[in-house]
Amino acid sequence: MKFLVFVLVFLLVISFDGSLLANRMIRKEIDITIYNQDIALVRDLREVRLEKGKNIVRVSDVASRIDATSVHVKSLTKPEDCRIIEQNFEYDLVNPDKLLNKYVDQEIKVITRDNNIYRGYLLSYDGRQIIIGQDRTSGPIYMVDRENIRDIEFPQLPDGLITRPTLVWEIESLNSSEHLIELSYLTRGINWQADYVANISKDEKTLSLNGWVTIDNKSGVNYDSANIKLIAGEINLEKEPYRMEELKIALMAEAQPQFEEKGFFEYHMYTLKRKTTIKNNQTKQISLLSVQNIPMEKRYVYDGKLYRNYYFDNWKGLDYNPKVSVYIRFKNSLDSGLGIPLPKGKIRVYKADEDDSLQFIGEDSIDHTPKDEKIELFIGNAFDIVGERKVVDHKKIANNIYQDTYEITIRNHKEEPIKVNIIEHQWGDWKILKSNYKYKKIDAYKIEYEVNVPKNGEVKVIYTAEYRF
Repeated sequence: MKFLVFVLVFLLVISFDGSLLANRMIRKEIDITIYNQDIALVRDLREVRLEKGKNIVRVSDVASRIDATSVHVKSLTKPEDCRIIEQNFEYDLVNPDKLLNKYVDQEIKVITRDNNIYRGYLLSYDGRQIIIGQDRTSGPIYMVDRENIRDIEFPQLPDGLITRPTLVWEIESLNSSEHLIELSYLTRGINWQADYVANISKDEKTLSLNGWVTIDNKSGVNYDSANIKLIAGEINLEKEPYRMEELKIALMAEAQPQFEEKGFFEYHMYTLKRKTTIKNNQTKQISLLSVQNIPMEKRYVYDGKLYRNYYFDNWKGLDYNPKVSVYIRFKNSLDSGLGIPLPKGKIRVYKADEDDSLQFIGEDSIDHTPKDEKIELFIGNAFDIVGERKVVDHKKIANNIYQDTYEITIRNHKEEPIKVNIIEHQWGDWKILKSNYKYKKIDAYKIEYEVNVPKNGEVKVIYTAEYRF
């Protein structure tokens, strides 16, 4: 349903100047702190002239997903000269049905697609029809199909309907003077995350890591020339406050880092060293880091167990996992060229082929990672390496004591020797009775073998364990 031009112009004027019939607040600066939990803190500095006595101040360019209970406003110029008597958040936004509802029993003009014009009082309406009476008592009465309506003309925007969510204050001032006002509030609908691109060298000994900050703004408002801070960490949030109704990364981009990182409480803060504009319904990416020649290690890991519980006497023909996983590992240290707290995010991994074209080889996500911690990424499963695991002997020594002998086979079909880490899980009160390879205990119920497998060859790990339950 369309509205006539003069009505649209009227609405646009109000939307650009939410301070009609009230004091106008001119923005001087805006700061926004974005958390990676779909919430942001907005700090908005504005200038306003307050007259002596009571003033009505309206601000319409605020986020539509604002938490109205979090709004705080104060004068930075002369806080002792003014006090806030009342604060309102108006969110009854104009739409066709609300306009019709406000104009029941009032005169409107309806123009149909076949250019018929109906003038009269709006008597009733629903989703299909509008009923208009030329005279409320004598008629005639017209029923107009809403699908056949081209335009509806309303004399003006009725009281109580607005085009944008609006904050309204009633402020009492002791004097007539200019004030610098600080407005702050929390809003949903804006989030950020870190995205990383890792390029592995041809010899698979080093990698380069480019990090990007991706900001997604669906809060319902633009933040023009704003100071941006990002908080990485997990703050405690209660239920979502009251609310109203993959960008691709350039693989070779190596822009200079633009954020300054500092510790803040139990989190980490990343401050953009310049102002930027974040438009509503916009996804923006900003370079976070670019580091070359980070030492890395490629690891093959075989974890062949598929069952969760000890099988007791049901041990024959147990299923096993034949796939050998591929990981890359590097350290977030100053020696590696990193050594800064890395925000959680997804790392996409690439490697150049024989034609020097980058090919995607896998991706994984990291959690918030402090400096000097190792990062291990699961890339996928090896094509040319196969694992096999089976129980070759099972003995019941007593009602609560069992002995099992396992055979784990790693077959390497590559044209080069490899090293594979084999993970084995234990049960109850366990001990290894004998083994043809050395192992190390990882935790209370896990051991690890590290074996060298020749090219086009295989290795068998055989060990016997005893379990008491």
